[in-house]
Amino acid sequence: MKGGFDVAIVGSGFAGSLLALVARRLGLSVVLLERGSHPRFAIGESTSPLANLLLEELATRYALPRLLPFAKWGSWRRVYPRVSCGLKRGFSFFHHEEGRPFANAPDRTDQLLVAASADDGVADTHWYRPEFDHFLQKEAEDAGSDYVDRIELSGVTRENDRWVLTGERGGGVFRFEASFLVDASGRSGALHEALGVRRVAISFLPSTQGLFTHFEGVRRLDEMGIPRDAEVPPYPIDDAAVHHIFPGGWIWILRFGNGLTSAGVAASDSFAEAIGLSEGEAAWNRLLERFPTIREQFEGARATLPFVHASRLAFRVDRAAGPGWALLPSAAAFADPLLSTGFPLALLGIHRLAEALERDFGTPRFDACLDSYAALTLDEADRAARLVAALYSAFGDFPLFVELSKLYFAAAHFSESERRLGRPDLAGTFLCGSHSEFGPAYDACCRAALAPRDAASRERLLADIAHAVQLVDLVGLLDTSRRNWFEAPPVSVSGAAFSATA
Repeated sequence: MKGGFDVAIVGSGFAGSLLALVARRLGLSVVLLERGSHPRFAIGESTSPLANLLLEELATRYALPRLLPFAKWGSWRRVYPRVSCGLKRGFSFFHHEEGRPFANAPDRTDQLLVAASADDGVADTHWYRPEFDHFLQKEAEDAGSDYVDRIELSGVTRENDRWVLTGERGGGVFRFEASFLVDASGRSGALHEALGVRRVAISFLPSTQGLFTHFEGVRRLDEMGIPRDAEVPPYPIDDAAVHHIFPGGWIWILRFGNGLTSAGVAASDSFAEAIGLSEGEAAWNRLLERFPTIREQFEGARATLPFVHASRLAFRVDRAAGPGWALLPSAAAFADPLLSTGFPLALLGIHRLAEALERDFGTPRFDACLDSYAALTLDEADRAARLVAALYSAFGDFPLFVELSKLYFAAAHFSESERRLGRPDLAGTFLCGSHSEFGPAYDACCRAALAPRDAASRERLLADIAHAVQLVDLVGLLDTSRRNWFEAPPVSVSGAAFSATA
C-alpha cells in the first residue's frame, strides 16, 4: 500500500475523522490512519453548549449538513435514532462525606445545579463514542478520505518537505507521503516520539488517576429522593453530567439512551492508593463502600466492559505544532474530565487548523499559522488545567468549590452567547482568556485558590471570585436567592463590556 496525500491524520476518533472530513471539503487529499478498528470503546463523552455550537459552526461553514443534527439532542434523536446518545440538560454536583449518606441539606449548600438548556429539544448530549466515532469515520471515508485501520506504524520521517509514514498492515507493508501530518491519537501520543515532542510536568496540577467503564442498571438519583426540596429543579438532575464530589476525588455518571451509563472516578494519587485503584472492579467496590448514597445508586448495577485504570490522567507536551505538523488539542494536553472541557478544546483546535488549511495551505504562511495554533492550544489547555487544580483544592470545602466553578460557567455562557449573536471575536479565546479584565481576574483567583488558606484569605478569595464572575455573568450566578440552582442562560445579551485581543 502506498500513496501521496496533502494531509495524513493518525487517529480516527471523532476529532481526527472530523478534521479529515473538513479537509476533504476543502478539496485536499487525506489519508486517515488507525491502529485499531471501529466500533471501539472511548472515554470522553460529555458535550457542552459551546462544544455543540462549535460543531454546528463547522457543519455550516464547511457544508456538512449531515452533521448538523448532532448539535442538539432533539434533532439527533429524530434524524439518527440508531446512533446512541444521552440527554444532557446541565451539570449536577453533589458533595459527599465518607461514611455518611448524602445530606440533602435544606439550604442546598451540598449541591449545585447549572442548567445548560431550556428544554430537551435543544439540549446537549453524551456521545456514545463507539457509534458516534464510527459514524464520523464512515463520513470521512465516504467523502473521499483513504481510511486504513489495524496499522502498525514503524517509521515517520521528513524528506524534502514531505512526511513519509511506513509500517505494516495484515502482513503487508505500507508507505504514505503527505505534506501535512496531524496527530489525532489522543493521550496515546502516537507521533510524540517521532516528532520530538516531550511530555512535561504540570507543576500546579495534582497527580491523579482514573478508573472507569460502562454499566447497566445504575439507579437515578431522583428516584432515590434526591434532591429533597419543595421546588422543582431547573432540569431532571440525572439527565445531566452528574458529579459526586468528595475530598480526594469525584465520580462521574453519564447516561446514554441505549440503557448504558458511563461512570468512573478521578482521584488524587493518595486517595487512589488508599483504595488500590489499579485493582479495577475490586477497587470500585471499595470506593462505593465509602459513600453510602453512591453505593445505593449502584446496587444491582453491572459493568458491561472491563474496568480501565489510567495511572495518570493529566498530561501536557512541550510543543503542539511545528513545520508541517500539528497535534490536535487532545493529543497535546489533558487535565481532567471535571468540567467537560475536552470537546470544546478539540473543536476549537479543528476550527483553527481548518482555517489555516483553507487560507494558507501550500504557502509560506502556513507554518506561521501552525506556530500561532501551537501557542494558543497549550495556553488554553493550561487555562483549563488551572481551574481544575483550583477545584481539586476545594473538594473539601464545597461552598468554595461552588463559587470557583462559577468562573467556568460565567465564561462559558458568555462565550456561547457572543458566538450565537454572530460576534465570535468578542467571545475571545477559551474561557474568555483574552478578556481584558476577566482573563487576569480568572488567573488570579486560580492562583489564590492553590495557596495556603486561612479564614481571612478565604474571604478575600470569595470576594475576588465574585468580582471576576460579575464581569461576564449573564445568568445571575451571584444571586444567592437561587440557592445553587441556576436556570439556562439567555441568548439575547450584549457583549459591550468585552474587550478582546484574540
